[in-house]
Amino acid sequence: MPLLEQLARHEWPYLLGVCAMLLAALYRFRPSERRTVLLTLLFLLLGLAGLGVASLAASLGMTQGASVLKELFTILLGLVVIRLFGLALFRLLLVSLRVEPPRILEDVLVILAYLAWGLVRLRYAGLDLSQLVTTSAVITAVIAFSMQDTLGNILSGVALQLDDSLELGQWVVLPDVSGKVLQVGWRSTLLETRNGETVVVPNAWLMKNSFRVLGKRFNGHGLLWRRWVWFDLGWELPPAKVIAILQDAVRDGHIDGVASEPPPQAVLMEAHDGLARYALRYWLSDFAADDPTDSQVRAHVITALVRYGIALASPSHNVLMTKDNDKTAAQRQFSDVQRRLAALEGVALFADFTAEERRHLAEQLSFAPFEQGDIISRQGAVAHWLYILTTGEVDIWRDYATPQAQRLSRLKAGGFFGEMGLMTGAPRSATVVAASYVECYRLDRAGFEAILTARPALADALSHILAERLHDNHLHAQVLPDTPSPPREAELLERIRRFFGL
Repeated sequence: MPLLEQLARHEWPYLLGVCAMLLAALYRFRPSERRTVLLTLLFLLLGLAGLGVASLAASLGMTQGASVLKELFTILLGLVVIRLFGLALFRLLLVSLRVEPPRILEDVLVILAYLAWGLVRLRYAGLDLSQLVTTSAVITAVIAFSMQDTLGNILSGVALQLDDSLELGQWVVLPDVSGKVLQVGWRSTLLETRNGETVVVPNAWLMKNSFRVLGKRFNGHGLLWRRWVWFDLGWELPPAKVIAILQDAVRDGHIDGVASEPPPQAVLMEAHDGLARYALRYWLSDFAADDPTDSQVRAHVITALVRYGIALASPSHNVLMTKDNDKTAAQRQFSDVQRRLAALEGVALFADFTAEERRHLAEQLSFAPFEQGDIISRQGAVAHWLYILTTGEVDIWRDYATPQAQRLSRLKAGGFFGEMGLMTGAPRSATVVAASYVECYRLDRAGFEAILTARPALADALSHILAERLHDNHLHAQVLPDTPSPPREAELLERIRRFFGL
């Protein structure tokens, strides 16, 4: 009995049962492959229907047509079964064993199985395979010439896998696009860009051209990518000061996606056209958030530069075409002073000051913005500054950035802090961190000393107000058991007089 009839009578029912179980398992456990499973099922049903039509044609006496149909749909069923077993092996069994071979291996093995099935069918059709071997040189030459691009892509894909040039999940940069490697197939490599686009790159192009693979490991940590952010500043600024400001702005900001190790680094790259060009280099941990993280870095740096009174520079050949007249400048100055006076009204320390004294203080205030995460004042530091909070919120921390860190309280717009440093010169008792974007006015000792020296009697009222504020803060804040009690009014008065030489 011919082998085909044996298969039709005995093996095919069992094989179809196995196929049905594999299809059900793939559909149940691999939701991402359901479209492929349904297409495979469709072709399987088409093959079975074709065999049914061939049997019907044979029963009607159309022997030759039935034979052709039977052979065609037998070949189709064989291809479907090979494809199904390939799916079950690579996308079900190996995945369950946590083995993920490259997709190109699956494609190559399935194609080889297709060829083997085709040779088997040719053999049963009566073709002598030895004759095929003798003419293989001609056939190979014809195939190689007609499919040279396809063969080049296949061989290039195999080479990319063998030498580990590309791995799934890596980020690569091509001349005009960058993205994450989704799949290395037999013909092309798929990249997913940050814009949600899928770019198809022929494997042969990757083998013929250079491309960059992003990421470097440090001390066993995840992959990091160094980013460059550029700033043009005036050449007359001390480089050491500018570099420290740039590095501290990013390091103290605790920006998401910016690695703490290796730390950010600022360098002076060049000076030309009256400008000094600085590069701030940091290591990015989330490659998909490159532009948003660059934006956060720029925001932290720019606000830090504003606090220090440093403006971004423009090339010297730029010309400012607009000039304020005296009236416009006076109006702007008046509005600025009014805003500062309004901020001073919320500070209880200055309740006994005259209108003239408040106006003098308002003229001494300096604008100080901070980005979220910036450290405004550090515990233990000696800084004779009082901050008046006009926009945003700040957190008061004890032992900030340590395992014992404790948040004591949160101040909202309208509050103030740093009064002990301004009035007595005492070191900061806590660290103040911006909980959001913050705008402050800052008053230093020099701007306050002239008023207190001219009217020493203010020291009594100031010590009384300061003692009440420290007492209230001590009652409402989350203080530790070993925190000392706030100084009394008489002790504060003595400190103020000694600090200002009254």
